Amino acid sequence: MTIYSTLLAEKFQKLHPKLQHRYELPLNQTFHAEGVMHQIQNGSKLLSSFYHIVAKANFLFPESGENVPFSIANRCRINKDEEAEVFWERTFYFPKVIRKFNAKMTIDLEKQIVKDYLGDVPFFYSDLLFDVTKEGFLLITSGTQKVVMGKMEIPIPNMFKGRVTVLEGYDEVKGVYTIHVSIYNDLIGRIMMYAGEFTESDF
Repeated sequence: MTIYSTLLAEKFQKLHPKLQHRYELPLNQTFHAEGVMHQIQNGSKLLSSFYHIVAKANFLFPESGENVPFSIANRCRINKDEEAEVFWERTFYFPKVIRKFNAKMTIDLEKQIVKDYLGDVPFFYSDLLFDVTKEGFLLITSGTQKVVMGKMEIPIPNMFKGRVTVLEGYDEVKGVYTIHVSIYNDLIGRIMMYAGEFTESDF
C-alpha cells in the first residue's frame, strides 16, 4: 500500500487500471513518463516578478507555450521523519529554457488529505483532496494553503488562495495518460494552467 492507495482505500480500485498502475508507486521505484503539454498558460503580467522568483526553487515559472515536450518522474521514498513520501519532478522543455515544477507529498489519514509542499525549497504548502470520478479519473482539489517560512506555516486567506483542480485520466483509444491542471485565484484569475498527454517510459 502506497500513500495514494492507502488514502483512497476502496476508491482506489475504481480508478482506471492504468491509473492504478501509475499511482501504485512501490517504495523506491520510480514511475517515468514522457509526453507533450498541448497548452501551458501562466497568468497576469502582475505576477511576472513572482514567477521569476519562484522558478528558481522549481515551483511555478513565467513561460507559456503550445506543444511543449514534457517529462515526469514520481518516486516513493522514506523521508527524514520516517514517513512515506512521494517526490514529484515535472520538467517542461521550452525552446529556450527548461523549467521544473517539483513537489513532495505525504498523507494525513486523520484529516484524509495529501500534504503537498511545493518547490525544492518549500515555501508554499497546500492540502490536497483526492477523489475518483465515475469515469475512473483521478480528481484532485486544494484546501487549506500556507506560506512556509522555516518552521512557521502561515495560513493564506481565502481571497488570496490559488484554487487547484487536477483531472488525470487515461485515453484507451490513443493509449495515453491525460492531464489537465488549473490554478486559479478569485481576484486575479488564472495563475497557471497546463493540459496534455503522456506515456510511461523506461527513462
